[in-house]
Amino acid sequence: MIAGFLVVTSAWAMRVSPMVSELTTSGAGSAARIEVGNVGSAALPFETRITRMDIDADGNIVETLADEDFLVFPPQGVVPVSGRQVVRVQWIGDPAIDVSRAYYLWVKQLPVATDPDVAEGGGAVAVQVLYTMKALIVVAPPGAQPKVEIVSVRPAMVTPPAPEIDPSLTGGQPVAAPPAEPGVEIVVANSGKRYALMSGATWIVEGTDKAGQPFRREYNSDEVSQTVGVGYLAPGGGRRTFKLPTGVELDPAKPVTLRFGR
Repeated sequence: MIAGFLVVTSAWAMRVSPMVSELTTSGAGSAARIEVGNVGSAALPFETRITRMDIDADGNIVETLADEDFLVFPPQGVVPVSGRQVVRVQWIGDPAIDVSRAYYLWVKQLPVATDPDVAEGGGAVAVQVLYTMKALIVVAPPGAQPKVEIVSVRPAMVTPPAPEIDPSLTGGQPVAAPPAEPGVEIVVANSGKRYALMSGATWIVEGTDKAGQPFRREYNSDEVSQTVGVGYLAPGGGRRTFKLPTGVELDPAKPVTLRFGR
């Protein structure tokens, strides 16, 4: 009997750019050009799909298929090694939407035969590492603007985001959450007609620590994005709760404020 062995093909990789596109409901701005790049060592076949993205106050994302809202060309393709393929995404949905909507363009790598010359019943078994990437596409009516309001800011113990680890590397066991640390819990709302990406602003938190000393910390966009991601805030009354670490425990009996800068 010929013993088989496992070969993991890890050279497959793709890049998708840009990761965020903003469209209007009509005119030249109603189409986006998304570039799929092949940085692997073999041809990269792919297919696309569109999902609508809705998000609740706790940041939980719900996706529903929405291919009918866009014309995507080409919907499938093959990118040669070191090559690029431009995918055109055209809005064909309701031109009179009242508030902005968010979608994901999925770019999914397809499996292909890895070694057609291996004899049946023996030899190598190849496992392809397939990639799927998602680009955020937001469609907004002309002239729509966000209107972000701070609902509340209070001291709280916050838990940093857990690292994303392939379940196969942990035997299927969940990854332990990092320990909680002092921080602030922030609730914001958007009563405007256009979404807001909260990671695009500088966040400035001020208050008083438990020792009675003034506290001020400025979080730049990179620091915010590491904690809250892009911080997508839906229009039309969308509300989100964000949690930021402060490094020191703030006095809940004293005012705690937040303002946004640039």
